[in-house]
Amino acid sequence: MANERQIETVVEVASMRRDDCLRALGQARQALEQGQQQLAQLHSYANESQARWNQRASQGVTAQLLHHHRQFMARIDEAARFQDDVLKRLDAEVLRCEQRVHEAERELAALNKFAERKRQASSHAAQRRDQKHNDEMAANAHRRQANTPNWRP
Repeated sequence: MANERQIETVVEVASMRRDDCLRALGQARQALEQGQQQLAQLHSYANESQARWNQRASQGVTAQLLHHHRQFMARIDEAARFQDDVLKRLDAEVLRCEQRVHEAERELAALNKFAERKRQASSHAAQRRDQKHNDEMAANAHRRQANTPNWRP
């Protein structure tokens, strides 16, 4: 009985570990999605800025204004490259979390299978004990009946 409780505790801990891994995976996926949205916003902003620049440049601009525009676009490009690096790290984290989830699920499945086998073995042992007890009772009843003289009043 104590052994069964220990096994159930181990299964419960493995289940909680799997749940923690699933939560971490969900958070990693959410962070990746947010990072992708940020990169999309950066690209959208860069495209809008370039479109505004093109419209303004057609009317004529100074060299200083052209220089500032180029610096500004370089900063946006740098931010986009930085965000690409962030996305690579976030994607790697999602993959690590997925691997942890798969590992935790395999471990939980193995422990559940082990626990089920232990329950079956315990059930079979109990059935054998019951059968042995019943057989002994039947044998004792048979012996008593065989040893009792058949007297009739």
